[in-house]
Amino acid sequence: MVSIQSRPEPELLREGIKVPVKETLLTPRFYTTDYDAVAKMDVSSQQAELEAVVEELRTDYNRYHYKRNDDFKQSWDHIDGETRAAFIDFLERSCTSEFSGFLLFKELSRQLGDRSPLLAEAFNLMARDEARHAGFLNKAMKDFNLSLDLVNVTKKRSYTFFKPEWVIYSVYLSEKIGYWRYILVHYHLKEHPENQFYPLFKYFESWCQDENRHGDFFKVLLRSQPALWGTWKAKLWARFFLLTVFATHTITVFERADFYKSIGLDAREYNKQVVINTNHTAISAFPAVLDTSHPDFFPRLEKCVDYNFKLMAINDSDHPQFVKTLQKLPLFMAIFWQLLLVYLAKPIDAEAKRGEVH
Repeated sequence: MVSIQSRPEPELLREGIKVPVKETLLTPRFYTTDYDAVAKMDVSSQQAELEAVVEELRTDYNRYHYKRNDDFKQSWDHIDGETRAAFIDFLERSCTSEFSGFLLFKELSRQLGDRSPLLAEAFNLMARDEARHAGFLNKAMKDFNLSLDLVNVTKKRSYTFFKPEWVIYSVYLSEKIGYWRYILVHYHLKEHPENQFYPLFKYFESWCQDENRHGDFFKVLLRSQPALWGTWKAKLWARFFLLTVFATHTITVFERADFYKSIGLDAREYNKQVVINTNHTAISAFPAVLDTSHPDFFPRLEKCVDYNFKLMAINDSDHPQFVKTLQKLPLFMAIFWQLLLVYLAKPIDAEAKRGEVH
């Protein structure tokens, strides 16, 4: 495995305000979609399930959860070196991801309005949760004398257009993989409290339930649209988004191996458990899922990790840009080839799996 060099000191926009992480294929992105198409969705086939999920969101179980207690009132200067840098990176990317969700959900709620009142309310409630998450994470960054100017990020960040069906697939997976990421860290630190070096981790158990409820909403939305689960195209798209999310997660986890090591987790095993559990959860929503038990599944994803570290090394080199581009091309092709082989492996028929359960 190629090792990543030590992280440089964070760049500042101004005193205490960090320059946002450079946009890449792996960093959290901001999205826009076809709001009119979402407003016209017929969700009547899942009306009862939708109302039940929205009622869960209305209950707002975590209304009083995101309050900073006395555990935060201390200096964190003793957390230094790679642990500090890796944790700040974790906080920033998580904050940006949550804020991205807030912006998308808030705009969906505003655009749907009276045209689809129940969906508009659901998106507004989820935007509430995402705003709390982002704000709490940004306050955590301030404990390390840094924060993000989220208003500035909103103006400067580029927005990616995703069709509604892509939004449904990807956000469902984002929320469900978020649940497994947080809950597995919670379980681990419950068994090893000596590795809980910062009080944020104590909030993960309830936090991940927000992610789970959001995922449940998108599951209902997905199952209300037969074109998203009842066709051969849907099976191809489902596998594509699963692979995209799992590849991104794998590469990101290995990039942050220092962070996971700091809380006593092995990055490789943690990634495997997150991916396996998320893939299993997706059986309840998607028409097909990936075979994570295939002997080549994780080795191929981890080859992409090696190629990614080599790409990062090229970026950090002093070579001219055109030389860097030439050096990167075979690595991009190698990543594409490994992912294609994973994609073409025989999938698991999720509809058949659900039939076995029932």
